[in-house]
Amino acid sequence: MKKYTLRKTTTDNRSEPESRRHFQIDYKNQLNPAQYDAVTSTNGPHLIIAGAGTGKTRTITYRVAYLVELGVRPESILLLTFTRRAAQEMLRRASILLDARCEKVAGGTFHSFANQILRQHAKVLGFDSSFTILDQGDAEDVVNLLRTQMKFDTREKRFPRKKTLFDVFSRSVNTSRSIAEILEEDYPHYEDYLEEFSLLQSAYVGYKSKHNLMDYDDLLLFLRKLLQEHEGIRKKLTEKYKYVMVDEYQDTNRIQAEIVLLLAGRHKNIMVVGDDAQSIYSFRGATIRNILDFPEEFPDCLVIKLEENYRSTQPILDFTNEILRRARE
Repeated sequence: MKKYTLRKTTTDNRSEPESRRHFQIDYKNQLNPAQYDAVTSTNGPHLIIAGAGTGKTRTITYRVAYLVELGVRPESILLLTFTRRAAQEMLRRASILLDARCEKVAGGTFHSFANQILRQHAKVLGFDSSFTILDQGDAEDVVNLLRTQMKFDTREKRFPRKKTLFDVFSRSVNTSRSIAEILEEDYPHYEDYLEEFSLLQSAYVGYKSKHNLMDYDDLLLFLRKLLQEHEGIRKKLTEKYKYVMVDEYQDTNRIQAEIVLLLAGRHKNIMVVGDDAQSIYSFRGATIRNILDFPEEFPDCLVIKLEENYRSTQPILDFTNEILRRARE
């Protein structure tokens, strides 16, 4: 793998030396040195750079167990992952490693976490706690209903279909760009319909509000709004979740990154894990800038890089390292 200099943690004083405590798990002998540093350095902001095959899941799993062994209440640990299955698997492994306490850790996707929090505080946002979540198909049907009611489907020139309309709205939310920017950059053949797109988006937002509906994008938008505008609720959540971990950070969008910053802004016990050499979900709003700029968001961030590869052969690693060596960032 490419060579990095790992910042030493001997004077960082972020974790309690293992020699002072009795642990059920022999962390030092079951992890390589970089993984061990990532697992046992617990306080403050951390960026873990982990390429494919470097034991990222193992590191997160052991860190969950380590925090619990340190005496951290499992309910105060929040693990946000790309899929619900990933969270369940990590917590299952941690429970096997240690014990059933690890099953009490709060784990899931950004959307499932947002749903849980918004159900508790929906009223302050103008929703009832029984709001209905629209999946993509339902959301497209609502857009199509409004498209028909507003008679945009009767134009001589073919008007975009519901899937395209919803995709533009969703991209606008997830990339924090205006409808005008989305059309100019991604759908230039629909630029003449800017006014209609904008009117339809406003109608869609109003329809959801009137009928107590949220789509998946709204879950993130309203969680961010809740954390930004309601200090008392934000304070309560940051007191509850004292340790926050995020997997696949390179695949988060800007809204998700802002949610992370708000959740960890008080205690700063945040660890994000990701690969700065890959990002394949930009079409869904993911931005590699989140992982590249993380040390700027947290200037005292400790960067640890997992470089020992357990999956590939050396010729493959040599080839990929040569490609990475030529990257601008």
